[in-house]
Amino acid sequence: MNSEQLFTIALGMTPPWEVDHIEFTSTTKSLRQLHIYLSFPKGSKFKDANGDDCPVHDTKKKVWRHLDFFQYECYLHAKVPRIKLKDGTVQQIQVPWARPHSGFTLLFEAFAMSLIENEMPVNKASKIIRVYPNRLWNVFKYWIHRALQKDCQTGIKQLGIDETSARKGHDYVTLTADIKAKRVIYAVPGKDETCIESLKEHLKSKGVETKQVEQVSIDMSPAFISGLTTHFPTTQIIYDRFHIVKHLNEAVDEVRKAERRKHDALKGHKYTFLKKNANLSEKQKLAKYELIQDYPTLGEAVRLQELFHDFWDFRDKEQAESFLAFWCDLADDSQIAPFQKFVGTIKDHWTGITNYTEHHITNGVLEGINNKIQLAKRRARGYRNVNNFIAMIHFIAGKLHFDYPLVLA
Repeated sequence: MNSEQLFTIALGMTPPWEVDHIEFTSTTKSLRQLHIYLSFPKGSKFKDANGDDCPVHDTKKKVWRHLDFFQYECYLHAKVPRIKLKDGTVQQIQVPWARPHSGFTLLFEAFAMSLIENEMPVNKASKIIRVYPNRLWNVFKYWIHRALQKDCQTGIKQLGIDETSARKGHDYVTLTADIKAKRVIYAVPGKDETCIESLKEHLKSKGVETKQVEQVSIDMSPAFISGLTTHFPTTQIIYDRFHIVKHLNEAVDEVRKAERRKHDALKGHKYTFLKKNANLSEKQKLAKYELIQDYPTLGEAVRLQELFHDFWDFRDKEQAESFLAFWCDLADDSQIAPFQKFVGTIKDHWTGITNYTEHHITNGVLEGINNKIQLAKRRARGYRNVNNFIAMIHFIAGKLHFDYPLVLA
């Protein structure tokens, strides 16, 4: 068996394609290349889209970057035929080892994707395989787009919507997750009402009508509320539990800060009041108990905070509303300004808060997803191109299925 036959087998070439000859070049110590020239016997015919054999009209020279051969960069060369169809028109055939307009073989692209699958930043992967980062980003976004087109989303009933950023404080992206499947189904630049309209159009393209979406969990963003009211009129809005608790904790912290300005004994106890009791050490629990005894206003704030958490245990909406109304009266009567402000927030978002008792969905799935996204962002040191960032979000959290060849990184 000669080298041409060996490379024909190694490349998986099928008739009429075969390896014509190979060349090794070494222009410098660092640039060593293997060039594999492919050809087909004279008189060969190629099939058209209907499976009919068609004669070759002419050929065009093309080159593709392939997987490295040991220390050599490998390139495939071929004169790709244009075939003459039965109606007399001429058409370029598609070669089996590469997709159109790529410049890389499918195996090379699959290897690049496998590096990224193993949590390697795209820019670092581009250095390893020795291609420009933009070319690798184009490959990456092609396979993401292809997988998104084939992604089935017809069973969606409950959604979670939140935003994240490509860089600290810059280029916000709105994420939509299927709560049941625990995956991102859509990401779009921005964090305004138009993002909800864009989501509606995306779901429509996937065969999902707005009335199919029964509940959606969001924070109390006015833009999201307005967008959902306009574009998802039959969908039940549920305000995210953890976002509400965050507002409650901020009220407690404002009380602590006000008391701290009057009393030095509260210095260094920020997290004594922000952490859950279950997460405090015995020493911290004792300090917290002593401080709320010594400072009645802070003690009342903590009492209201702990009492409010009972709301999340209700399963009957009517009982939950009665309890919440009772709690709001207590908070108002306390005359503690941050809590009175929090009561106003509750009353402004009453229905979306009490809806939680019927369905108990939160944006917890999105919080977990966002942690993964932020980790990838730190590894990449941020994303200057928001479209690259969105593609990476779908790759990390979309649970997409890719049909490129399997290659072990």
